[in-house]
Amino acid sequence: MTRYEPAIDVAALTAIDMHVHIEVDGHAHASLPDDLAEAASRYFSTDGPRPDLDSIAAYYRERRMAAVVFTVDAETQLGHPPISSAEVAAGAARHPDVLIPFGSVDPRRPDAVERARRLIDESGVRGFKFHPTVQGFDPSDEAHYPLYAELEAAGVVALFHTGQTGIGAGMPGGRGLRLALSNPMLLDPVAADFPTLQIVMAHPSVPWQDEAISVATHKHNTWIDLSGWSPKYFPEQLVRAANSFLRERILFGSDFPLLTPDRWMRDVESTALKPERMPGILLDNAARLLGLTP
Repeated sequence: MTRYEPAIDVAALTAIDMHVHIEVDGHAHASLPDDLAEAASRYFSTDGPRPDLDSIAAYYRERRMAAVVFTVDAETQLGHPPISSAEVAAGAARHPDVLIPFGSVDPRRPDAVERARRLIDESGVRGFKFHPTVQGFDPSDEAHYPLYAELEAAGVVALFHTGQTGIGAGMPGGRGLRLALSNPMLLDPVAADFPTLQIVMAHPSVPWQDEAISVATHKHNTWIDLSGWSPKYFPEQLVRAANSFLRERILFGSDFPLLTPDRWMRDVESTALKPERMPGILLDNAARLLGLTP
């Protein structure tokens, strides 16, 4: 497969969306089992299309945006084969002007470190997406430290889902998925023990927003992306932090296709986020994090 090499003209962009899911691959294989996908659609009140990678590239190119794209490998927990991260990266290599691939490895696989190394060396991924609740792992468990050490040594980003999730919502027992694994405070020891690993806490971390802000305030190798919620529902303390002391480490993200960047951009106009902070949130902070600008 072709190795990804970025060809992004940051000056030509209006935004970098840090949170875009690839939910179906070129073989019509879905990222989630049918029951979980249906539950998530009910939770988000959407039954919209799940576009393929090439369609996503066209969508973002039309908007003069770049997108960080990924899937989630949770085969141990879900018993469902994942979409190939190598194929996601190869697809991004067809669209290096607008797509930035992150990989995903199931931390519970015995060969997780080896898989991560291959995705970095052979596929050129720029980061990794983790979902502790869906993958069923405690991110603070030192059993996963060799994986984090590999990512830190390679200089790639670790993006973790935090807070509530729509996956499993409303199903009996939440289909066995445990929300507490996505408490951002579990990332505090990771940030402490891997001080040059850049860690993104994805989403407003409801009901642990204060914990996420505390971690980000104390550990400057942590960031917060604003995906998964319409901006009109952002917690007040998150908006205050984004406007002031965390302004250089807040990132735009949509959660496409469940939440579109069009809706995010429309709804953010009704928030108290300051206009002078938006260039950093939409573009500059992500470009710096991803090594696209100094």
